[in-house]
Amino acid sequence: MRPESEAELAGMIAAAKGPLNIQGGGTRGMAVEGETLSLSALSGIELYEPGALTLVAKAGTPVAEIKELLAAENQRLAFEPADYRALLGTDGTPTIGSLFAANISGPRRIQSGAARDFLLGVRFVDGTGQIVKNGGRVMKNVTGYDLVKLMSGAQGTLGVLSEVSFKVLPRAAQMATVSVGGLDLPGAVRAMSAALGSPFDVTGAAYDPDTMTAHIRVEGFEESVDYRCDALVKRLAEHGIAHRAEAGEDLWQGIRDVTAFHGHDGDVWRISVKPSDAVELAPRLGATALQFDWGGGLIWALMPEGSDLRKKMSGAGTGMEPVPGHATLVRASAETGARLGRFEPQPVPLAALSKGLRDQFDPRGILNPGLMG
Repeated sequence: MRPESEAELAGMIAAAKGPLNIQGGGTRGMAVEGETLSLSALSGIELYEPGALTLVAKAGTPVAEIKELLAAENQRLAFEPADYRALLGTDGTPTIGSLFAANISGPRRIQSGAARDFLLGVRFVDGTGQIVKNGGRVMKNVTGYDLVKLMSGAQGTLGVLSEVSFKVLPRAAQMATVSVGGLDLPGAVRAMSAALGSPFDVTGAAYDPDTMTAHIRVEGFEESVDYRCDALVKRLAEHGIAHRAEAGEDLWQGIRDVTAFHGHDGDVWRISVKPSDAVELAPRLGATALQFDWGGGLIWALMPEGSDLRKKMSGAGTGMEPVPGHATLVRASAETGARLGRFEPQPVPLAALSKGLRDQFDPRGILNPGLMG
């Protein structure tokens, strides 16, 4: 099914006799059983006000189209959404609706916030076929954020987005990277924490264990960037070999899209923990490869196929203390995905609350059933 209007989308959902596999651009490889409902034809930019820093688009609008429009006005999506097609081995076209439905946010999240923090308003169709509107189209008219925040990250299980309105920001005049070499993981976390705790408005903090290098990004006006880079080099010299690197956008795009794992076999996990806990967790994983972002709070792990990484986090059977956090299985076989679940199992009280929400918004249980547990 491929609706071309919101009304047609509502009619298809209302008439559905079984489960629906909600699909934006088909890039994420998380299909569930059921008839595919593609939003790719529900495309187009409805409103763009550069002076107000707001944009409204239909959910199936390609992200590339939005980026091109913003670039012409020297603006950007500040939350730096990733493109996981090469990581997942998928094709298709990333869409703005799926980006918000999954709350996909890149390295700049530590400074600018997540995708959901930029969402101003939504229109969506619930599991009964009812069209729902919440929030507003521009910042000055936004009311009722609750459903807006709820829909971002719900993976289409509460409703199918048909339109999103969101805030954009000016593009930075300059970007620079300070790299600190010769660091093990504990040293890297200390260096990144020192950078993030400084007054120098860091917009990226990542660590590559293969090169034993931490990378710190700053953005802004040229003179400000130069000053902050010089100050960071001095401040971080006590942690390792600090210098202003030649690396540019390609480095941060690689961190954003987890390029280091491209073309390598194995399961891919995305783990969110406290940066200090990453030091304890990483050695026990037995990972083939690791990448650290968000100052160490986001760990990407390439694992042997079928590995239960959550069991390693819990310390079960090892006598080790559990490491608080959550792990998402981003890439794996269908068998592993079915056995372990894509998303972290929720605590009983939260699971009951989530079920209550799904029962309210999708009483027939037809929207991406089973995806979130």
